[in-house]
Amino acid sequence: MMARSLSTILFKGLTRLPSTRLSAPVCGPFYQNGIKYSTTLSDDPDTHEDFRPASKLENPSLSVRDIVEQDVKENPVMIYMKGIPELPRCGFSSLAVRVLKEYNVPLSARNILEDPELKNAVKAFSNWPTFPQIFINGEFVGGSDIILSMHQNGELEEKLKDMVSSKGNSAS
Repeated sequence: MMARSLSTILFKGLTRLPSTRLSAPVCGPFYQNGIKYSTTLSDDPDTHEDFRPASKLENPSLSVRDIVEQDVKENPVMIYMKGIPELPRCGFSSLAVRVLKEYNVPLSARNILEDPELKNAVKAFSNWPTFPQIFINGEFVGGSDIILSMHQNGELEEKLKDMVSSKGNSAS
C-alpha cells in the first residue's frame, strides 16, 4: 500500500514538470529532417514474405559480421546504439552521444533496434552484451559508462586527439 502511494506521489510530481522530450512516437515510423525512419518489425504471420522487413544493411552480399567489421574498420568513431544520434531511444545511448559530441569528431552510428541480426552480430563481435557499444579507431572501447569515465579523467580526449586536432577543434 505504501509503495503504491509513494509511486503515485512521484508520478504526479513528474507529470507537473515541463516536458523537454521530442514529440516523436516511441515506436513506429517517424520523420526527421524529411527522412522517414522506422523502428518496428512486423511479427504478423499473415504478412506475405515479400512484404516482411528485410535486413536494412546496404550490401546484402556481405554477412552481418562482415558489415560490423567494415563499420569498425572504416569509421574512426562508430557507435551501435538504440536509435540514431539525433534521436536516441535510450538514456545510455543518449549519454554516449552527448559525451562524444563534446569532442566535435565525426560520429558514425547504426540503430540496432531496426535489425535484430545486426544487434546479435555486434554482441558477438565485441563479446559485450549491452548497448551502446563504441569503437574508436577500430578498437572496442565500451559503453556509455566507460566513455563517461574516460571523458571525466581525460583518457577520451587523448584517444580522440588525432581526430580533434585534424578538425582544428578541441574539447572544452
